[in-house]
Amino acid sequence: MDEIRKLERKSRIRNTLWKTVIFALLIAWAIIVLFPFYWMLLTSVKSYSSYNAEYIPKFFTLSPTIANYIQAFTAVPLAKYFANTLIFTLITTGLMLIIIVLSAFAFSRLEFKGKNLVFTLFLSLMMIPNELVIITNFVTITNAGLRNSFLGLILPSITSIFYIYLLKENFEQIPDELYKAAKVDGTSDFKYLWKVMIPICKPTIITVVILKVIECWNSYVWPRLITDDENYFLVSNGIQTIRESGFGRENIPAMMAAVVVISVPLILLFLFFHKKIMEGVSRGGTKG
Repeated sequence: MDEIRKLERKSRIRNTLWKTVIFALLIAWAIIVLFPFYWMLLTSVKSYSSYNAEYIPKFFTLSPTIANYIQAFTAVPLAKYFANTLIFTLITTGLMLIIIVLSAFAFSRLEFKGKNLVFTLFLSLMMIPNELVIITNFVTITNAGLRNSFLGLILPSITSIFYIYLLKENFEQIPDELYKAAKVDGTSDFKYLWKVMIPICKPTIITVVILKVIECWNSYVWPRLITDDENYFLVSNGIQTIRESGFGRENIPAMMAAVVVISVPLILLFLFFHKKIMEGVSRGGTKG
């Protein structure tokens, strides 16, 4: 019995030490990851004079100020960039959601000639480098005369093969018997999709919406290519414009304040819905 107790005690000590090491590593990694955000926030609340007077950077400030945030909105049209991004994000996400839900339903439940071939061709498009797609889209949108317009910004972003695939896999987890029973009762395909499939697959759909919102909010390359009119700039392009201007290069605290304002919505979105994202991705990748 004494030997068993000793072995159990050693096992508990080993487990405790192992957990302590793991937690220490996680804490260290969290500090490394979060420090840039802390430094950005700290810089944004330092006054311009105090920031320039620091020969050795300080990791705290005793006199925080919100003057940089006021200047970020007054020196550049940051509010307009926000409005443009919000319009772009909402319309793009809404149109994409309609397209991918209907496409995923067609590929998962409907039977039509060449379905597997079409879906295979769709998946093969994921192998094409994004740079080639951007060039093609740029030429198409330019020839259509849609540069410097919300339509030109939105059209190339309203569908996603990956999201169609993710949602299709999720729809296929719903038993076929439900669909057959609904058809026997005279339920239309659209009603079955709306009343049965969408509620069951709600976590995945929420995940897709959140990921698309983040993608639209962070969109940089395409808006940078297709717009040179400041009236259609998104927040990502606006930040680049601020950085390239004398305002952004000289007043670093105000520049950091603008970055904080733009980053906060996405940070809050992820913090509120990170469990939904994990749940939706895991459901989409699980069969049976």
